[in-house]
Amino acid sequence: MIFIALSPILWLIVALTVLHMSAWKACSIALLIAWGAGLGLYGMTPAHAAEAALEGAALACWPILLVIIAAIFTYNLSLHTKSMDTIKQMLTSVSSDMRVLILLIGWGFGSFLEGMAGFGTAVAIPAGMLAGLGVPPLLAASVCLIANSVPTTCGSIGIPVVTLSNITGFPDTQLALYSTLQLAPISLLCPFLMTIVAGGSLKALKGMIPCCLAAGFGFILPEIAVAAFLGPDLSVIAGSIGAMGAIVLCTRLLPQTGDTYALPAHEEAPAINMHTALLAWLPFILIFVFLLVTSKLIPALHDPLSLIRTSVLIYDGAGGTPYTFTWVATPGVLILLAAFLGGHLQGAGLKEMLAVLERTVVDLRFTIITIITIIATAKVMGYAGMTLDIASTAVAATGTGYPLIAAFIGSIGTFITGSATSSCVLFGKLQTGAATAIGASSAGQAWLAAANPTGACAGKMISPQNIAIAIGAIGAKGCDSKLLSFAVKVYIPFVLLMGAIVYIGFSLL
Repeated sequence: MIFIALSPILWLIVALTVLHMSAWKACSIALLIAWGAGLGLYGMTPAHAAEAALEGAALACWPILLVIIAAIFTYNLSLHTKSMDTIKQMLTSVSSDMRVLILLIGWGFGSFLEGMAGFGTAVAIPAGMLAGLGVPPLLAASVCLIANSVPTTCGSIGIPVVTLSNITGFPDTQLALYSTLQLAPISLLCPFLMTIVAGGSLKALKGMIPCCLAAGFGFILPEIAVAAFLGPDLSVIAGSIGAMGAIVLCTRLLPQTGDTYALPAHEEAPAINMHTALLAWLPFILIFVFLLVTSKLIPALHDPLSLIRTSVLIYDGAGGTPYTFTWVATPGVLILLAAFLGGHLQGAGLKEMLAVLERTVVDLRFTIITIITIIATAKVMGYAGMTLDIASTAVAATGTGYPLIAAFIGSIGTFITGSATSSCVLFGKLQTGAATAIGASSAGQAWLAAANPTGACAGKMISPQNIAIAIGAIGAKGCDSKLLSFAVKVYIPFVLLMGAIVYIGFSLL
């Protein structure tokens, strides 16, 4: 029976890693397999199987795909208006030291892009920028893969954790706080590791320890604070702003001297005035402001806007609950509003912006199919009882040691699908089911649920999709295996450390 319960997941592993099938095709077939298992051996009626898939599609479209499309649209619009060129110039003017720029662009700005958009932008753009500045292409891709690990848990305006909250029923603030706490030691480690990789040895840390500490704590402290009080939406964005600010400040106070790690000199561009700088960052600033003023910190706005919603009972079988569509106080709507307003103030016409939005949707068409089918698959598996069977088997095999492998399971989900959100959809219920089976308290169940996006961060580094994005960004065709080999060497200690952190934390709850 367990083989049948695992069949959709086993199919995805084979289809994506052995057959190299496109994700949208593999996930569509996985949905058919889940349907077949649910109808054949788990006793689902055709109506309930269809309702489960429909509920998954509803969750995929609102709010997940809405956020993804809005976030990528904002980024594409910044390319269209050339404001991204201004942002790049501002970042690269800080220092000529390769190590500093790798931290500023790969860690700080990469985290910002992950928090705003995710889905490959946080690897492709920083890696391309670093390679353009003279960093060896494979090195640029390698450090960006490391940098893209920990921000993933609350990437794309927190959508992985928001999705996990919708699936497990735990508050997104609790899940975001637990996951960021689990990742804090690795968040502090990443800038040091990136610097060592940049210089090829521990010698590269000479003179850089204050900057690495600033980059780590500058990210960790704002991220945890925002996660605890506001939830996942702005936590990575706050962390990335803190990291970039800390790196710039540290560089101003303790500038790096010497030519050992200096990049080739480039022709100096005209200085950027404050008005131009603010205009370039405006859509991202507006997103931050809109999400902040409609957050729980300002109940006068948050509470009435949250009441503009519709609840619909889609799945009427056992365990089914009404699905709620929040129409205004949802990140996707607010991001779209900020993007259109920011684009207008940057000089883009409505027709131009709509054309960029249309192109964004067309470019994401396969991603849209992938996310709809993978979430529909997870819903069918959950309502049929397949996920519960998998959780029971995992607990039977590991017992009270299950927390040691919770993060590893989350990493497998991201390795398979390339998405922390999809990993949370696949295994979120499994984590809470396993926690219940070993007698965990409510806090313990939430802690293990949070271990899923924590582990997803490690899986992101070795995901074939992420590797392909990195290779495409640096134009190094045929180097996939070299980059994957490097990523695996980082992934293994990361996932082992995550397992230990999750286990220790779980034992204290």
